[in-house]
Amino acid sequence: MKIKLTDQRRARVPYTHCPLCEGAQLVDLRTDDCTSHPLYRPELGSTIQWRGCEGCGHIFTSGYFDEAAFKNLLSRSNPAQLAGPETDAQRPVASRIVSRVSHVRGVLGGLWLDVGVGNGALLAAAEEFGYEAVGLEVRAAAAEALREYGYDVRQEELGSLNATELFDVISLADVLEHVPFPAELLTEAWKRMDVGGLLFVSMPNVDTFTWKALDRDGTNPYWAELEHYHNFSREHLYWLLRNNGFEPCEYAVSERYRACMEVIAVRMPELADAA
Repeated sequence: MKIKLTDQRRARVPYTHCPLCEGAQLVDLRTDDCTSHPLYRPELGSTIQWRGCEGCGHIFTSGYFDEAAFKNLLSRSNPAQLAGPETDAQRPVASRIVSRVSHVRGVLGGLWLDVGVGNGALLAAAEEFGYEAVGLEVRAAAAEALREYGYDVRQEELGSLNATELFDVISLADVLEHVPFPAELLTEAWKRMDVGGLLFVSMPNVDTFTWKALDRDGTNPYWAELEHYHNFSREHLYWLLRNNGFEPCEYAVSERYRACMEVIAVRMPELADAA
């Protein structure tokens, strides 16, 4: 079914400014077909239009899904996003993440909040290591699947979480590229952590050799990733973290997905100090 451009635009709210630096000088970069994405539906639009900010250089989509389109997207899940065989398969990788975070903290245990738990591999590993782990997940099917295994997973967003205690660790594993305005999510994370708490983030990195090789071969899957709004570089991620109260303290190559990076950052005392 051929979708008219007007129909594609109807599903998305256009960015009028850069979602990182709020610059107004935006340029069109490329348009990619997303009809092969497993979650594609015609009403979501058949292409993804990518733009760049002339001010800071950040790369992002022309717009983000409106409420109706986002609910449509969340109504389906990939098998890898649900608790099951993939959770167990990712256990070694997830355990190494928890081990690294714990090494940086210098202590095992505490309160760990995993935002966007997906199949629950990281949440389960944190609990296995002795953390009191809580998960947030907006996909109902994913949240319910993990609750059936006895994990504390709430179907809500970080901004609506009603928690009286501050978390020692918050993980945003492959999450920031999914949210329209990443700074807002980081601010919510900062509010829910004590000074010195650790933030774990991961996402694709456009500056890697792998990314460039995939681009050269015309096989880069991230340009057609229907659920992503951003493509970060390490430089842009560090800038974003520092301007929202976090200081990066460790960088690593991700074992989870190709061309991805992992960063551990410390929660600073004041948001203003990080700007």
